This record gives sequence, C-alpha cells and structure tokens, in this order.
Amino acid sequence: MRINKNDTLAIIVDYQERLMPAMADMESFIKKSAILIEGLNILGVPMLVTQQYTKGLGQTVEPIRNAIGNDEYFDKTSFSVLGDEAIATAISSQNKKNIILCGAEAHICVLQTLIDLREKGYNVVLVEDCIASRCVENKAIALVRAEQEGALISTYEAILYELLEKAGSDEFKQISRLIK
Repeated sequence: MRINKNDTLAIIVDYQERLMPAMADMESFIKKSAILIEGLNILGVPMLVTQQYTKGLGQTVEPIRNAIGNDEYFDKTSFSVLGDEAIATAISSQNKKNIILCGAEAHICVLQTLIDLREKGYNVVLVEDCIASRCVENKAIALVRAEQEGALISTYEAILYELLEKAGSDEFKQISRLIK
C-alpha cells in the first residue's frame, strides 16, 4: 500500500525537554526527527504535536519546535494521544486515513497511540529512526509489537521519498537538500 501525502497526517509525540536527555541515541533521534518534520512541512502534510504532562516534562525541544515552525501543541496526561478527547477530535477532523507516527517513548506513548489508531482503522506508518526509548531493548520490543498490530515500519528518508512520488519538483530539491 502506497502512502499518499494528500491522505496523510503526522503525529509528533512528546519530544520534551526533560524526557529527551534520557533517550538512547538522543542526538541522532532528534536530528532525524527534525529532518522528517521539515520534510513533512515542505510537502504540506498536516501535523499534530503532543506533550505529556508539560508541567512536569517541559516544552518540546528547540530543534523539533524549529522544524515544526510553531509552538502549538496538545497537552495530555494519557499515554495514548487518543485518550485525550481534544486530540482524538483533532485527528478525526482531518479526515486522513494514513498516520505517520514519531516520538517518545516508543514502548509507551508511541506504541499505545499506534494500537489505538489501528483499532480505529487508520493505516499507521511508524518511522523507526524517529522513535526512541530510554533503552534500546524497549524500542526493539515496541517495533515487534507495532508490526504485530499491523503498523507499517519505515524510515524518515523512505517515507519522505514515498510521499514525494517523483523527482524534478521544487519539493524534491528541498527534501534532497535536507537529507544530504
């Protein structure tokens, strides 16, 4: 199944100041995530950003905020983003069938969100190099469970080029520069 940019929404989960330093391979995770998000902006893919208990975990980290291009977010206390009525409504109001999912932690908020999205009938693309956990074993198990739940596993580069569909456009040139 091909993922088309016109029928896709991205959910950016919990890239927060007090959470990021604990992530395994944090620098690579944030760098690749920022490239993914900048590419999604170039392609015009809408995004929803969440923060888990902002009062305790802080704001979205600066590189991700800069990539998003604004400071808008949904605060949540449930692990799954669908556990918050305002977020669930924002997702359904987009009328998209594909959800690109990235963020932290892979085995908690990201995985529970993925399970709930699949249960609602969404095609979920989990961006493997744009998810993280404190320990690599938890991320590995989250990936296994995600596949068992029917998620599509991709990388930031693969999904951006899939959404592009062809070379030669201004979008292609911008994304090629981002990735290189």
